[in-house]
Amino acid sequence: MNASDPAAEPVRFAEIRTNPLSADEMIAAVSGPAYGGVVVFLGNVRDHDEGRDVSTLDYSAHPSAAAELTRVVSEVGAAAPGVALAAVHRVGELAVGDIAVIVAAAAGHRDEAFEVGRLLIDRIKAEVPLWKRQQFSDGDHEWVGAGG
Repeated sequence: MNASDPAAEPVRFAEIRTNPLSADEMIAAVSGPAYGGVVVFLGNVRDHDEGRDVSTLDYSAHPSAAAELTRVVSEVGAAAPGVALAAVHRVGELAVGDIAVIVAAAAGHRDEAFEVGRLLIDRIKAEVPLWKRQQFSDGDHEWVGAGG
């Protein structure tokens, strides 16, 4: 794909994986001379949720999650001509501070990059069938639907 061609395939990367995620990889996937604005969102595992101390998260994915992620990224890309997109979500056990999801959007101007990047992460959270099991420091846990 030619990143300098705004008509090039908008989906540069869409994947679910178990290994650690790299913001540099997502930036490289969407960068090019046609893009004046690149926006990257990192979703990190935080140490608390609703006043409780979180020790770890364990993300699980439905077998259709990779296809659904690709669908969502493709639909957002089709609605935003000239924008390049990349998204990756991690599954498995994650520690506090680990990156769980990365979304990158590149556009000719920053406003569009911000707008499309925000739309993409919101749709991933709402539509991709991923769930997280939050382990609390008091030994309790809970499941939270992250999409689908």
